[in-house]
Amino acid sequence: MIYKFEQGLDFARNLDVGDPLRCIRKHFYAREGQIYMDGNSLGLCSKDAEEAVLDVLDVWKTFGINIWSARGGKFFLYPSYLGGRLAKLINAEPNEVTVTNSTTVNIHQCIATLYQPMKERYKILVDDLNFPTDRYAVDSQALLRGYKPEDAVKVVKSRDGRTILEDDVIAAMTDDVALILLPAILYRSSQLLDMQRVTDEARRRGIIIGWDLCHSIGAVAHDFRSILPDFAVWCNYKYLSAGPGAIAGLYLNKRHFGKVPGLSGWHGNVKATQFQLRHQYEPAPDADALLTGTAPLLSMAALDGTLNVYDAAGMDRIRKKSLKLTAYMMYLIDTKLARHGCEIGTPREDARRGGHVALEHAEAYRICRALKDRQVIPDFREPNVVRLAPVAFYTSYEDIYNLIEIIDDIITNRTYDKYSEERTLIV
Repeated sequence: MIYKFEQGLDFARNLDVGDPLRCIRKHFYAREGQIYMDGNSLGLCSKDAEEAVLDVLDVWKTFGINIWSARGGKFFLYPSYLGGRLAKLINAEPNEVTVTNSTTVNIHQCIATLYQPMKERYKILVDDLNFPTDRYAVDSQALLRGYKPEDAVKVVKSRDGRTILEDDVIAAMTDDVALILLPAILYRSSQLLDMQRVTDEARRRGIIIGWDLCHSIGAVAHDFRSILPDFAVWCNYKYLSAGPGAIAGLYLNKRHFGKVPGLSGWHGNVKATQFQLRHQYEPAPDADALLTGTAPLLSMAALDGTLNVYDAAGMDRIRKKSLKLTAYMMYLIDTKLARHGCEIGTPREDARRGGHVALEHAEAYRICRALKDRQVIPDFREPNVVRLAPVAFYTSYEDIYNLIEIIDDIITNRTYDKYSEERTLIV
């Protein structure tokens, strides 16, 4: 889309007046005077999430162990119930989505279940810009199958340190590749890969393919009925605001229903016989087969609450605003910060951009520290990226205007000079 932006605070305020989602900000605990730009690491707490958690606490107080049968068994069936709600965000069938474990454990689960190496076809294809936990899990799974990661894990290299070319991924889909794991959005640059094209090519070659949606779900409207990957994993604590360390999400394409999970657990058993406590495992007939242990209800409740906000807003409107917010931010970076040596490491095209902007500068780390003292919450990613994530629910255009003004002031006056370059425990 071609956007027409103008300079000045009045223009930003006019954009806010015309924003159809502006009223949703009141659902979130956004602190007065703070500009929160880290929703792609941990989304703000919503009042809906708080209410849902308190509700589950009340049910626990009232029913004790009988919480599992309260409200028609809703909480016993919570993973599939929430899976059905999440499925709407990626346009998947309800029984293809469930919630369980963490992202890392779900990567292990999906690979352990679907990775079937053979003598001539045993390699796992990854990229060199993905979040480290994905690579750790892939290497671990290769080791568990008796392979050396340096042999079994095939890495697609970035040409520019920012993005991955789909042509390079497809060229790497050789006959020895059994499985592919890629990020939908690169966590540093916010590049959105062409998932349809890459998945189509993988399926044409008979290669299992999965996607990490951690930095896309809740910001990008995926269409899994069209893309049809084999599996996907994601966390729910970023844009989905389900709370620190929240329960993770998992998608399993229905063509894999009936497969015995690589990591079996009693909650993956058919519900009708689960409490008969047989020692013979009987996997559930859908994505719930990949469940393992007892569901953490308090974590899941926060997700349940926040999904109410998503239902009210709709993914199409969320994506439209997210793109406009990031486009406006890039416009202001170009017009006000480029003179300071700031660069944008994020693709400009709407179809190739996620929900955050990678602002690159040689002093990115110290700029981040200075921003936090000015009540701006960004995050830093090595080696030179200030990640700025304007979330459609609670970021205003005025927030973005003020953010750029603050960065301009920090760099102009070299405020960052008073901060150490030594990395803190959490950057």
